[in-house]
Amino acid sequence: MGAGALIQDAEVPNPDRQRWLALVEKALAGGSFEEKLVSQTDDAIRIEPLYDRSVTAEPLARANPRSPWIVSQRIDDPDIGRAKAQALQDVAQGATGLSLVFEGAPNAFGYGLPRTAEALETVLDGVPLNRIQVRIDAHPWSRAVADWLVAFLTKRRSDPAKLNLSFGIDPAAIFAGTGRLRMSIEALQASMPQSLAHFFSMGVPGVLLEADGRVFHNAGATEAQELGTMMASAVSYLRMFEEARQPLVYAAPHIGFALSVDQDQFLSMAKVRALRRLWARVQEACSISASTANIHAETSFRMMTSADPETNILRTAIAGFAAAAGGADSVSILPHTIAHGLPAGFARRVARNTQLIMANESHIDHVADPACGSGAVEALTADLCEVAWEEFQRIEAEGGVLSSLQQGHIQKRVQAASARRNAAYRAGKRAIIGTTLYPSKTERPVETLVAERRPAVTESVAVCEPLFPIRIDQSIGAAP
Repeated sequence: MGAGALIQDAEVPNPDRQRWLALVEKALAGGSFEEKLVSQTDDAIRIEPLYDRSVTAEPLARANPRSPWIVSQRIDDPDIGRAKAQALQDVAQGATGLSLVFEGAPNAFGYGLPRTAEALETVLDGVPLNRIQVRIDAHPWSRAVADWLVAFLTKRRSDPAKLNLSFGIDPAAIFAGTGRLRMSIEALQASMPQSLAHFFSMGVPGVLLEADGRVFHNAGATEAQELGTMMASAVSYLRMFEEARQPLVYAAPHIGFALSVDQDQFLSMAKVRALRRLWARVQEACSISASTANIHAETSFRMMTSADPETNILRTAIAGFAAAAGGADSVSILPHTIAHGLPAGFARRVARNTQLIMANESHIDHVADPACGSGAVEALTADLCEVAWEEFQRIEAEGGVLSSLQQGHIQKRVQAASARRNAAYRAGKRAIIGTTLYPSKTERPVETLVAERRPAVTESVAVCEPLFPIRIDQSIGAAP
């Protein structure tokens, strides 16, 4: 072998990195590089202190990258009159979407609109539906609410083809979040195809089925566990579409996703981006042309604190930015007082205006996928995809998402992840600003609305161990 070949095959170290490593070693003064500068996510994904730029990365854009993401406001007040006023005010003040959260929903956190057609019609009366996305948050009676919504649109003579709708039907999230299904898994799987075929025959657009990861996140799941469970739910829907004899290439766009984003900005950005890649990979495996994932992001409930609640504004602002920069199609920010009860007008206004400032003053939407090419975010995205795919395959081997939940497999993994995270907080390896670090020495009154908590779901045929939402400050005993 000639000298030229030897030189060509030799790996030439990056001189800039070598100089940087020499400076780091000097600054650490004998300290461990691994211990001081390398960290890990809850999924044991390694995070380096410095990355090279990724020059081969392809941008992952939203479904409609030429316009801002949808600013979605939660409507979850049990008082229908107040809920109607909130909806009209939110739309008048700039919200471009409404998330209707009904009682009994895992994401209602004890409140929610009354489960009646009257409540739905009252809240939407006067709302310009042709300019607003209406999404029904996943809950045990989503199928009935879908019928109410279609009937309401017919009464108003609204053309569904011109509307942006999401019906939020997600059996897996309901089973996990309540521990109950109103029919057996077998009966559900047998009846859903006929129900879906009925929707298709009416020509109703938008998201029919939603893979909702928020239930799992708020119960303590890691990022990969949340993504893997969502993929398992979405694949189960594809199987249902096949049973309904609907071509998957037409059915796939009717599947949407909802996930949580938290104060870890880069990891949350990577999670949204990873979801897009995973969904494209699933469609590729099904031999259909990939449709862009429709992603709704909501700020994490588990990261919210009751002590010094104003610090929640900072957390939700970071999480909302991560969702927007990561490419979510719609974003909902939880009001900062939600740990104390049903949020009042000021907290709702702060949540709404946070997004409006990002869109209308900071113009975050002007760049499609701003993280594209970032060595750190691209590496996190790729690693999350790999670990989430392993979780997805694990759930499939357990018989699918509903069977895995019924047997308690997913719950055990989520609970183990939550326990490891809580131990890190108790040991001081992690901190919560305003709660475990720099706690506020004075308590201030927090304004909330007077509202009774709604009863939990009791109707059931199939049961499993529920995954209830719990804040980290509660689980480590730091909440006052």
